[in-house]
Amino acid sequence: MNKTRAAIFASGTGSNFSAIMAAKDLNCDIACLVCDQPEAAVIKKAQAFNMETIILSPKAFPTKADYEKEILTRLKQKGITWLFLAGYMRLIGDTLLHPFTGKIINIHPSLLPDFPGLDAIGQALTAGVSRTGVTVHYVDDGMDTGPIIAQEEVDILPEDTKETLQQRIQTVEHTLYPSVIKQLMNDTY
Repeated sequence: MNKTRAAIFASGTGSNFSAIMAAKDLNCDIACLVCDQPEAAVIKKAQAFNMETIILSPKAFPTKADYEKEILTRLKQKGITWLFLAGYMRLIGDTLLHPFTGKIINIHPSLLPDFPGLDAIGQALTAGVSRTGVTVHYVDDGMDTGPIIAQEEVDILPEDTKETLQQRIQTVEHTLYPSVIKQLMNDTY
């Protein structure tokens, strides 16, 4: 039986990309990285894994739909059936949402629905809450509004800075995300 083929979408440093790639027994083949930032550090990480990388700048396309159509064409050529967003800083539009309904997941550094969108860690610190965390959720047409798959809490310590809290959140992300992927691929969620 052929394994499910998946793509990781990332825009930045690629710490979650690396955690997924280092995970054992995910029961899927990560076939490629899709990146919208030609200078992103995640590209070098993908090269270290001999991972094919699709690098497309949205600015090179007349519309978001045209950009996503090009991605969709390339994903279909590779037989991709799941998308794992790992620091991909773009909202997924209808062109990708519809063909992958229920097959796109994202990781977010808060306990959604609290602190959606950009700078969730900064939002949590500014709000003065005592805890935040990590959420893995299905992607829908909203910003961080899709059905929640798993969450894990992270306490906010009185001495926390954005950097120290981010480090602890990333530690949780790097174990939670591969675990969720494995369970989804094994149909145990």
